Amino acid sequence: MKITGIRAYQVDLPLKEGRYAWSNGNFVEVFDSTVVAIETDSGLAGYGECCPLGPAYLPAYAAGVRAGLQEIARALIGLDPTDIGTVNRAMDAALNGHPYVKAPLDMACWDLLGKAAGMPLVKLLGGMAQEEVRLYRAISQEAPETMAKKIAGYKAEGYTKFQLKVGGDADEDISRIRACRDILDASDVLVADANTGWTRHEAARVVDAVADLDVYIEQPCRTYDECLSIRRRTTKPFVMDESIAGLEVLVRGLAEDAMDAVNLKISKVGGLTKARAMRDVCMAHGVAMTIEDTWGGDITTAPIAHLAQSTPSDFLLSATDFNSYGTRKIARHAPGRVNGAMKAPEGPGLGVEPDFSVLGHPVLSFS
Repeated sequence: MKITGIRAYQVDLPLKEGRYAWSNGNFVEVFDSTVVAIETDSGLAGYGECCPLGPAYLPAYAAGVRAGLQEIARALIGLDPTDIGTVNRAMDAALNGHPYVKAPLDMACWDLLGKAAGMPLVKLLGGMAQEEVRLYRAISQEAPETMAKKIAGYKAEGYTKFQLKVGGDADEDISRIRACRDILDASDVLVADANTGWTRHEAARVVDAVADLDVYIEQPCRTYDECLSIRRRTTKPFVMDESIAGLEVLVRGLAEDAMDAVNLKISKVGGLTKARAMRDVCMAHGVAMTIEDTWGGDITTAPIAHLAQSTPSDFLLSATDFNSYGTRKIARHAPGRVNGAMKAPEGPGLGVEPDFSVLGHPVLSFS
């Protein structure tokens, strides 16, 4: 099998709630996503998607995906997409860094590998480890009572895990955490995710003020070292996200006991190949994961489901179904939420079929 063409499609993904807000006043109302198709001489095609969470969240932005593809794509023409290690080395040789650009291409190669093998990716990523994947719901940053009301609504839909967007004013964040914990059952999971938004003294105040609550603390400060400082001041279970950008810093975090769990975002680390390696290292060291991505639609949600469902439940803190946040469907047979959980598609590869009537014409083509 040889790669004969690569095409990229741009699609806007509006939000059902109108706006998604997190730390430092950041928000997005319409997500700009890029869908990649890899065509082959066998007639099979593989698909991937990358959707950065705006330009200020990580060193990644939507137009950068498409700019980066122009540097990488031609170097892949003629390669066997099922030789995924070879493809990843070719991408790294063509473009230094920028893992998010490479992620949808890597996903598309995994999709092709699954289709060639006639197997869903959950089998190739480790096998079916659980019957379904329990999901978290991200609660956009608003007034404490508004966030608590939204949690109550999503709890009625079957969610039992919630990621609370804090990282604003410390006093209001303390109120947000308390208001939301108050309406939850003892078995429900609440994660206070600051998305790097607190300074060290603010984070120290917050973790002390909520010491009596059952709550996880996630990425309180901007840097790894600042987060490690806060980790050492609290007994709350601690999650690292933005700071864990690859295997090297993950290994450092494990050596320094920097976290109890990590957020493993597939496109942030460069695709399924690197995400699977990090997943396996986490399991070997007893660290749990939230398996997700920066954002996206139906095609992004599929690899999340496959990687999460091939992860034993003891090591899966949660996952997310990004396609339930938006108003636009871009693929058929995508994972769907049922009572706060989802399952990976059963078809070969990713198991999804892009809807080109929605995606339209490619904005980039290489052959």
